[in-house]
Amino acid sequence: MTPPVFLVPGLQVAQPDGVVRLDGSEGHHALRALRLGIGEPVTLVDGCGRRVEGRIVGVGPDGVADVSVDSVVEEPEPVPRVTVVQALPKSDRAELAVEVLTEIGVDEIVPWSARNCVTQWKADRVERGLRRWRDTAAAAAKQSRRARVPVITSLASTSDVLSRVARVDRAIVLDEGAGTSIADIDVPGTGEVLVVVGPEGGIAPDEREALRGAGAHVVRLGPTVLRTSTAGVAAVAVLLARSSRWDARMQA
Repeated sequence: MTPPVFLVPGLQVAQPDGVVRLDGSEGHHALRALRLGIGEPVTLVDGCGRRVEGRIVGVGPDGVADVSVDSVVEEPEPVPRVTVVQALPKSDRAELAVEVLTEIGVDEIVPWSARNCVTQWKADRVERGLRRWRDTAAAAAKQSRRARVPVITSLASTSDVLSRVARVDRAIVLDEGAGTSIADIDVPGTGEVLVVVGPEGGIAPDEREALRGAGAHVVRLGPTVLRTSTAGVAAVAVLLARSSRWDARMQA
């Protein structure tokens, strides 16, 4: 069994053989929920690429554990960078979308208030919605053993999304009626790839044409129609399978 992963923002480690303190909610989870004890291996990550492997060497009150450091790895940012603009799903599907996008390796998730979204975050719901997305991303990153937690940006308008499309190296918009297949899109070896996932029922025609005008390729995934909460992960899987991030032959 692989060691459990704990998220320690701002994790500071000088050298192997040092000691790191695991406390707060993560320490409590390690000692109280998982019942880890002296000698048990653990993995600590800072959410920004630093990964520490070690063992618990001390246990204190109130969920505090001391971890002896065996190794420290600074993982480079993956290329190409992958961003998903995710139209707001229905509330019971939002966590699923964030969870699977995190597990597959997306670097940034942009919540989008598209016109056809059934769910809309009013002013008093924005911070609560972002907090829920960020908490979900952090939990999914630990589960999938990522050293980097994807960035969850502030809520984006269509104008914000158009600006992002114009800046990236490759942008695609998922649309069931598109004549071009996602398999026909080249994946750049560097830079940023952006995937726009519309709401249930599809992107409004004028929004789709504006995205196309900003430089995005409008593509279809396949013969079936996926829900907004799962379309993004399917598209990213197709793209990553054709990139150096997943192809060991291209990494050599």
